[in-house]
Amino acid sequence: MAGRTDRPDGSSDPTRVVIMGAGGRDFHDFNTVFRDDPTQRVIAFTAAQIPGIADRRYPASLAGPLYPDGIPIVAEDRLAEVVREEAVDEVVFAYSDLPHTEVMHRASIALAAGAGFRLLGTGPTMLGSTARVVAVCATRTGCGKSPTSRAIAAMLRAEGLRVVMLRHPMPYGDLAPMAVQRFATLADIDAAGPTVEEREEYEPVVAMGVVMYAGVDYRAILAAAEREADVIVWDGGNNDLPFVRPDLMVTVTDALRPGDGLTHHPGEANLRLADVVVVNKVDVATAEDVERAAGDARLVNPRATVVRTASPVALGPGPPLHGRRVLVVEDGPTITHGGMPRGAGAVAALAAGAAELVDPRPAAVGSIAGTFARHPHIGPVLPAMGYGPEQLAELEATIAGVDCDAVVIGTPVDLARLVDIARPVRRATYECADAGTPTLREAVMARVRAWSP
Repeated sequence: MAGRTDRPDGSSDPTRVVIMGAGGRDFHDFNTVFRDDPTQRVIAFTAAQIPGIADRRYPASLAGPLYPDGIPIVAEDRLAEVVREEAVDEVVFAYSDLPHTEVMHRASIALAAGAGFRLLGTGPTMLGSTARVVAVCATRTGCGKSPTSRAIAAMLRAEGLRVVMLRHPMPYGDLAPMAVQRFATLADIDAAGPTVEEREEYEPVVAMGVVMYAGVDYRAILAAAEREADVIVWDGGNNDLPFVRPDLMVTVTDALRPGDGLTHHPGEANLRLADVVVVNKVDVATAEDVERAAGDARLVNPRATVVRTASPVALGPGPPLHGRRVLVVEDGPTITHGGMPRGAGAVAALAAGAAELVDPRPAAVGSIAGTFARHPHIGPVLPAMGYGPEQLAELEATIAGVDCDAVVIGTPVDLARLVDIARPVRRATYECADAGTPTLREAVMARVRAWSP
């Protein structure tokens, strides 16, 4: 292809754009900013973080009339190649939970290849709603957004309000039929054929009797949700910004990762935007780390109300773990790009007296072994990777290959429904609990009750 055209004459050739993403924010940014704009042409999406989402196309049915052939999705490691070969003018960064320095490394790749680099603002990407909106976001993956979202949904329902939850997108399957998804029952979830990560978010919400919406086209999703809601609770993904403009913004930060609220994108933006900051996991963090997390919030956002919560872990029924050799299966995103060496399952197993957490690495097969190679920080636990039937089969084979006495599942979904586990199983679950004053309910309801009728 010929070299880049600088268009000094102000010609009307569209600006050529690549959107860097991970199967979520990237599609939303395209839908809200680029889809119907003839002055900009999206040449490709790049994909990262999630296995198996590259080498697809964003379908024409979602891309709109300007893109009759859809838009290719390529691996992020091809970014410089695509920028050069396609004479790309601008790279838009559109995914979450990277250190600030890593975002700028990607900017440097774009700049060196000859393109500009930008982040889209909240103005054009947050949708307005006719319903009231409470957004629950975070400073890192695995801070405890979803238990906090469920706690807030429960307190709003107790006030007699009709509550619907909108989940940050996880469109890892066939995109066209995922445009608008509504889950009211477990059967609805099963019928969609979701990944383990999707199930982890949908099933606990449906179990409490709340309708969950998700999908790809959030303008259409929001319109559907508004028809059955007084209040919409936005349950964020990773540490991404909300897709819907909130009336109340709640940001969860992790006392086990103090300082991360100021070092990761866009978690710092969430901390600065918050009306209420929830310092979570104070039951297992040191007092110094709790105060550091709270201090960071006060430093960048002194107007926010800071509350403290715990994430107490409960073990379900099953065999005794005292003195046993235990395999722990943890929530995948928290342990991988969330950067945690272990999670709730390990906490529960050790508290129950497990003699050893058996390292699953020697038994890891296929993409599971690849996950350990890409994330060497992971401790002796198994991340619940299940982005498709093949990977789920590899997860099952890895579990079967571990010599242990029992398995503790620390994922929000009942993994034993999805894979065969020959050894005795116990589930570790966790919810949001108050750990000081003001309580989460006091902080949230003080603002909710101030809303105009």
